[in-house]
Amino acid sequence: MLIRVDPSAATPLFAQIAAQVRGAIAGGRVQAGDRLPPARELAESLGVNMHTVLRAYADLRDEGLVELRRGRGAIVRSGGDGRARLAQLARELVAEAARQGLTRAQLRRLIEEVSP
Repeated sequence: MLIRVDPSAATPLFAQIAAQVRGAIAGGRVQAGDRLPPARELAESLGVNMHTVLRAYADLRDEGLVELRRGRGAIVRSGGDGRARLAQLARELVAEAARQGLTRAQLRRLIEEVSP
């Protein structure tokens, strides 16, 4: 799994890492039971602090996507459910709405308008 970060982007580095792992899970490139790269190794390869990677992994754990075990690392829990894909799409929608200047309230109204 290839992960890249853009230090000049407005998105925090940990969020960039977590988003790419979510995308890999949603896209089927990472399956349930697969191990993610150890935090120390990933941090070194990306040129970031290890705690940045650990924060990304903690967010993914909190979302139920990975399981963190001392000595075993991060293991993907849910590679096959559509929830990860929906969460990724929702993040992209919120980001696009913000780029277009919509508030969250305006985005909610728009979603309600187009919902069946």
